[in-house]
Amino acid sequence: MNSRPALNVLKRAFRCLVAVLAMGILLPNPSATAQTAATPPSSVLPTGGGQTLLDVNDSLILLLDHQTGLLQTVKDIGISELRSNTVMLAKLATILKIPVITSASEPNGPNGPLMPEIQQFAPHAVYVPRKGEVNAWDNEDFVKAVRATGRKTLIIAGVWTSVCVMFPALDAKAAGFKVYAVIDASGDPGQLASQATIARFVQGGVIPTSTNAVLSETHRTWNRPEAAEIAKLYALVAPNFQAVAESYQKAQDVAKQTK
Repeated sequence: MNSRPALNVLKRAFRCLVAVLAMGILLPNPSATAQTAATPPSSVLPTGGGQTLLDVNDSLILLLDHQTGLLQTVKDIGISELRSNTVMLAKLATILKIPVITSASEPNGPNGPLMPEIQQFAPHAVYVPRKGEVNAWDNEDFVKAVRATGRKTLIIAGVWTSVCVMFPALDAKAAGFKVYAVIDASGDPGQLASQATIARFVQGGVIPTSTNAVLSETHRTWNRPEAAEIAKLYALVAPNFQAVAESYQKAQDVAKQTK
């Protein structure tokens, strides 16, 4: 029996197989291409700048239990300053398109409803109701909402710092998130409670920070289209900065008039 025709067929089949495999290697995987396209740009510059700072593209702001009743119990920071700093975070999130999740344990009780400025200045904020859980991380819907954003850096503020911020912050850290606690957008019944909480944050790997630091880290450069809007936020965290801006503007106006 002549085996040459069968051999030729096998050779042609082998060549086709090699060609198909080569195409599979050379052509990009559509799903891999989609994943690459969906990956947000890194905030780390070629110089290495930003490597240790907040990444806007990976950040999620959690504003927890800023309830009008609880605010009246805060003694470690002035209420007007606390509210102003919280408003700044809400406005910053809107300008830089950072997702926001809010929550309250029991808004119908004496703790009261959430301060309305949050929803006013961050209308994109997602409210997740809780079923009385003191620790937001005990609530399954809340944790699902956090994970659904795909963000791994959590910026948390709330009232009280020693409870409503610390409990979910430590749990989120244990769950693999990078967690920042914004101390001056949070409040406690006293200085000692706040100091003990900050010590526990450090022990647990949660990073204590301030609203001014969050603003500056996410701002990064004046060479950006939102610069004018961002500049106004500095007056919320540092009121004297507004006086500096006003005096500068006045000097510029006088200079123009004398030309």
